[in-house]
Amino acid sequence: MQSPTDADAHEPVSSAFLAELKSQIPAGRVLIGGPEYTRAVALFNAAVQARPSVVVRCASTADVQAGVRACRTHGVPLSVRGGGHDFWGRAFRPGGLVLDLTDMRDVQVDVNHRYATVGGGALSSDIVSAAERAGLTAVTGTAGSVGMVGLTLGGGYGPLLGQFGLAADNLLSAEVVLADGSRVNTDAEHHPDLFWALRGGGGNFGVVTSARIRLHPVPTVISGTILYPIDHSAGILSDLNGILQDSPDELTVDVGFLPGPEGKPTVYVAPTWSGNLEVGNAENGPVRTLAKLGTPVQAVIGPVARSATLAATDAMFPPGRMGAIRTRTIQSVTGSIATVLDRAAQEFTSPFSAIVWHQFHGAATRPSLGSTAFGRREPHLMVELISMWENGGKQEHPGGGDGRSSHLRWLEETHTALEPFSLPGGYVNFLGPETPDQIANSYGPNTERLLAVKSAVDPDSVFTATPLPTHAANTGSPHAVEH
Repeated sequence: MQSPTDADAHEPVSSAFLAELKSQIPAGRVLIGGPEYTRAVALFNAAVQARPSVVVRCASTADVQAGVRACRTHGVPLSVRGGGHDFWGRAFRPGGLVLDLTDMRDVQVDVNHRYATVGGGALSSDIVSAAERAGLTAVTGTAGSVGMVGLTLGGGYGPLLGQFGLAADNLLSAEVVLADGSRVNTDAEHHPDLFWALRGGGGNFGVVTSARIRLHPVPTVISGTILYPIDHSAGILSDLNGILQDSPDELTVDVGFLPGPEGKPTVYVAPTWSGNLEVGNAENGPVRTLAKLGTPVQAVIGPVARSATLAATDAMFPPGRMGAIRTRTIQSVTGSIATVLDRAAQEFTSPFSAIVWHQFHGAATRPSLGSTAFGRREPHLMVELISMWENGGKQEHPGGGDGRSSHLRWLEETHTALEPFSLPGGYVNFLGPETPDQIANSYGPNTERLLAVKSAVDPDSVFTATPLPTHAANTGSPHAVEH
């Protein structure tokens, strides 16, 4: 990642390429400059510098197919934008064409069969809001501004994980435009290897123009935010560790460190109860017990619509700030890990940074490791190290070199300090080129099959949404794949 420059500064493309695009895609949807282009290349992370040469504002699967075929014919790099939330800005490739799906946000809810069909550009908030009107909800992450398809393809940790599994576990089918421009519909019975790869393998196999997502009758949860003084973090984290190891499927808890109301770091506890509301809201129940581990600075817990919980996270992390992210996977918060994280929180370089770990338990652990491409199924905690700051007028260069900022140094030092206590690999949606060892181990024994599917459906690596290992750790005969 690098800092942004003039949004219109990008490499030109050939007139023949533009002519082909404009002959197949309606006027006004092929952008190479001007105010609409500038708005189209604004991403969540303002530190991203990469700019595409052309933006195609897709309104249909046919638009996506036309863009893919034109890029293949003329050798132009291709990328896909859904929610635009990726910290590395991989929605854009410098000098390339981006298939912008942000106009493809329709959500159709089938109440009787409890699923939603969503466009490739739908946000998590779009599907949750639509499902709520029918008394249902979808398995999403914690933020509403994240693209639903991108979240799902990478796995999708979230507050309903213990009860209903990963977002990827709730993908029922998908319409995909492949690297040759053809369109396929995939599910457990049709193109099963591709369907397997889409559930955790990232957006590396084609453009998902629509997806069918399973819904659940839990529009309201018991949730909230509890903040404890950081001075008592050791005892609080120790108590939380025991609680999380025994928590029922209905209770999934995010824990971490955030700057508090007065700027001083606090221990952050965010429970979500997705079971019986009366049980979840009981004074001595499993949720409110989390507010009795000490004297909280703040404790707001109660019944709330899932759309409201997503909006609250979006308000905490608005678009337009500069930032970077790293991730680690740990089995539990031991004393040594708690010491590392406490020290890192005490040294936050910005009031917008955070450390949060997400519980992986319950229903998410029950599918076999090989049932989807997702690379880890045993109970664990996925740690997000988030460094965010506002640009004070001085250019920052998160990619490193002489412009490396104090925010990035904090991030790398914390990431390195956690390494001795971490499991191999990491959550692919949060892995970038700086962590090749984690990428190499991110899929475990699923790596060989995943790379075989990639070779079958996209041998030229047209799609590079999230990092893939370059080879399987244990070599063997390649899997036969059908796509």
